[in-house]
Amino acid sequence: MLSNRQLLVLQVIIDDFIESAHPVGSRAISKREDISYSAATIRNVMADLEDMGYLEKTHSSSGRVPSEKGYRYYVDHVIGPTIKNGKINIMKHLIQDEFMELEKLVQKSAEVLSDLTSYTSIILGPEIYDTKLKQLQIVPLSQHTAVAILITDTGHVEHRSFSIPAELHASDLEKMVNILNERLQGVSLVRLPEVLNSEVLSLMKIYVNDFEKAYDYLKSAFFNEQPSKLYIGGKTNILMQPEFKDVDKIRSFYSMMENENEVVNLLRNPQNGIQVTIGHENKLEAIKDFSLITASYHLGDDQMGTIALLGPTRMEYRKVITLLNALSNEMTEALYLWYKNNG
Repeated sequence: MLSNRQLLVLQVIIDDFIESAHPVGSRAISKREDISYSAATIRNVMADLEDMGYLEKTHSSSGRVPSEKGYRYYVDHVIGPTIKNGKINIMKHLIQDEFMELEKLVQKSAEVLSDLTSYTSIILGPEIYDTKLKQLQIVPLSQHTAVAILITDTGHVEHRSFSIPAELHASDLEKMVNILNERLQGVSLVRLPEVLNSEVLSLMKIYVNDFEKAYDYLKSAFFNEQPSKLYIGGKTNILMQPEFKDVDKIRSFYSMMENENEVVNLLRNPQNGIQVTIGHENKLEAIKDFSLITASYHLGDDQMGTIALLGPTRMEYRKVITLLNALSNEMTEALYLWYKNNG
């Protein structure tokens, strides 16, 4: 554990560096009204903190910057114990403004969160067991390619491009779509495989030529996995941070953000409460220079989604943790009311 003096100096350096993005020197600290130590004393403390791995010295200045270990200590021992539950009323205002579709509620929450923090916000929707298929459309793009559009009753729209097998004629494709919309409309997503194997298969035997190939293709192309509800706000905010002038870092980040499966896997299976991963604690190479803060929210007793903010390690941890804690509570309450009111 750090002494009170060491903890005070570490906290001051981190707070100043978060605000300015410039290395912090002993003279600047000694001039603060709330600091009673001399510049020489502060230099000794800073040297000790550097030896312990909490601070790092830059090449361009005599000042120090926090290390990942320093940020970790700051989050665990300075920020964590002081965070209290608060209210920001994001969801309340959105509902009052009549964003009645669940998808719009969650998407707008991601946008507002990114605006409040100037970081990139990511919200992974919960695995909602009673989400139902509203409509399936298949739009041919050419003789051999098409796009399937799945629409749920919550307003979620998912596009899946696919190749049309040579043996599948256009008339059979049209019949398949008609059968699917007739039999699957209003069916919950988790029950789709069951209904496909019973009602849909029996109808395809009657109306579709070479129904076995068509049926196998149908399952693999459209219903192999449930839609992942991923909402991102402020993707370009990262460009505003002085740490990310390196083109390679930005390219790696945007490549990851374009890979939806990678982002979903990053946030899937959340733990309860607030989780903070800093720099090299992150598993993905693309965000080794970032901090990722996540919070879970619930729909029912065991359905969880994830809210996350991604920014530099020089992140406003106190503000972000407070916001995420409040928003996770609000989303749990608001989404419960939404489902209650919308049956």
